[in-house]
Amino acid sequence: MDLLQLRYFQTVARTQHMTRAAQELYISQSSLSKTIIHLEHELGVSLFDRQGRRIQLNQYGKAFLRRVEQVFTALNEGQRELADLAAGKLGQVAIASMSEYLLPGLLQCFRDSHPGFIIRLFSNPRQVIIAQLERGEIDLCFVDRPIEQPGIEQASLMMEEIVLAVPPGHRLADRETVRLSEVAQEPFLALKQEYSLRTLTDTFCQQAGFTPKVVFEGDEPTALLHLVNSGLGIAFIPALIWKSIPEIGAAVHIKEPRCQRELLLLWSKERYLSVAAREFRDFIITYFANQ
Repeated sequence: MDLLQLRYFQTVARTQHMTRAAQELYISQSSLSKTIIHLEHELGVSLFDRQGRRIQLNQYGKAFLRRVEQVFTALNEGQRELADLAAGKLGQVAIASMSEYLLPGLLQCFRDSHPGFIIRLFSNPRQVIIAQLERGEIDLCFVDRPIEQPGIEQASLMMEEIVLAVPPGHRLADRETVRLSEVAQEPFLALKQEYSLRTLTDTFCQQAGFTPKVVFEGDEPTALLHLVNSGLGIAFIPALIWKSIPEIGAAVHIKEPRCQRELLLLWSKERYLSVAAREFRDFIITYFANQ
């Protein structure tokens, strides 16, 4: 058994499709199939259930995959630790955020004082980036509500107001505040269900006594702002996004219920955190404390 076999198995397990895995690995499907069969013979069990061309991880495959991922995580952490030793404080940091609007000012300030650092940025829904953190694929991540999970540390950064974006000329465009119940009959533009901000704003509507009439779902709050501006509906928008694009539409503060979210920074205490990642983490906490 060697690392190449394990990497091939990991890819097949993730795709559960031999052809796609072979294309991703740049090898022939027959070579990949032979490698997997040889690995199964070596282990003494089948790792996949096969039905024609379809394959699916079985209980043995799932158990083995967990161990294989631990192997590669340990190797990756070892490489990063050696890189720290060899390069001193210079290094690479991987960070994930549900909304990239949080990062431009932060990254610019950090790069000004740390020109040798390389930042890798991921943008995904909350559940995806937490899984990335657990697997050691990222060092740090931003989330919008606290998490109670063993092995994960968190620092509260700020409380962010959620405002209501309305089109120019809308009946509420000149209002400074609004009760959420006043827009119960309005068409809403919203993030997709898998985004935690959507879950939060749906809860706000429930507190106001209604279910929002969602006419469009998207992946990015800034895109919703442009659609609001075209008159398609109204939308919940984090205040920091609104402030970054003030020329679009109008924003109304919601006075009832109180609409806000907590922004937090997470990292794993069970994974190796490089010198670069620790320095970036401390910089982020200080940056938001001074805002």
